Formats: sequence, C-alpha cells, structure tokens
Amino acid sequence: METFTAIETRRAIKHYDPEHRMTKEEINKLMSLAMLSPTAFNIQNWRFVLVQEQELRKKIRAAAWDQAQVTDASLLVILCADLKAWEKQPARYWKNVQKEVQDFILPAIDQYYRGREQVQRDEAMRSCGIAAQTLMLAAKSMGYDSCPMDGFDFDAVGKLIKLPEEHLITMFVTIGKAIKESWPRGGQLQMEEVVSINHF
Repeated sequence: METFTAIETRRAIKHYDPEHRMTKEEINKLMSLAMLSPTAFNIQNWRFVLVQEQELRKKIRAAAWDQAQVTDASLLVILCADLKAWEKQPARYWKNVQKEVQDFILPAIDQYYRGREQVQRDEAMRSCGIAAQTLMLAAKSMGYDSCPMDGFDFDAVGKLIKLPEEHLITMFVTIGKAIKESWPRGGQLQMEEVVSINHF
C-alpha cells in the first residue's frame, strides 16, 4: 500500500476478529519497522510490551473500562518508555559513527537530559507517539487495522505488566482484522484553521 493511501485510510478501529492470529513473521516485521522510528539523539527510549497471554489481556481489559479491542485484537502493544535510556551506555546508540561524532554527541546527550526530568518525560511521550504512528501506518500497509488508546488505568496496567522503575506507559496500540468499520470521520477542520505561515 502506498504511504498516502495508508495515511488516508487509517482509522481507529474498535471491533476486531478475535479468532485471527498474526504470524510471528508479521509481528517481527511490524516491530522492526516500529524500531526505525526516530528518537532524539537516537536514544531509542521506547519499549514495546506485546501482551499475548489471554488471561493477562482480560485483566488489562478490566483496567481499560472493558474495551473489547484489548482482548479481541490480534496484537496488543503497550508502548512504554525508559526515562533513563539517555544515560544507559549511550555510546551504543552511536557505535557505527566516527569518533569525532561520538565525541560531540555523547556529552551533548548528557548535558541535554541530566537533571531535567520534565524533558526526559516529554521526550518519552514524543518518541512513543512517533512510534505509535509508525506502527499504525505499517499495520495498515500490511492489511491490518489499529487503534491508539489512552483510555485505561495507567497505574493498574503498570502493575499488571510489572513496569520497571524509571519507566512509564504512554499508550496502547491494538492491531488486528477489523470486523466493523469505524464511524465516518467526525469532521475535519479547515486547513486555514490549523496551518499558519510564519506566526499565528
């Protein structure tokens, strides 16, 4: 599927075929594409939890206001972020570049994030948002539908997936075979309302 078509036809789908299973190869392809999503300083701070155990999915569904897509979608991806990825052996993020680049980038990473907890959190949300969009467009290109979700009890889900310290959950993405179309688009704003040239 062409990129333009994937963008134009991607919708938030709530109803999935609960019997459909994605192959291991499809899941690996999807996740390898998600891992190409950009992150600041290439810190790759996203962490993806693929919830495959059905009993765990049922518990997560209960913490997500009983939304059916949590259990019925072929894949439930919980997008998390390691808030301290920036300081965990950052040289590995730049191991394939020349030393001059490493000597410039590595101190810059430390200077940008150290002691700036809000910046670390903001970066996590940006990175996972970009990765979520990559997941959804890749899924659409592979013939699947998806739904981004933030309608759940973050603390409860964190306990269920044993979220490590210094990590946070940003959102879910469900992926699978739709059995019911989404509603028509609710109403797109005019471009003039959302796009400005140079200033508001």
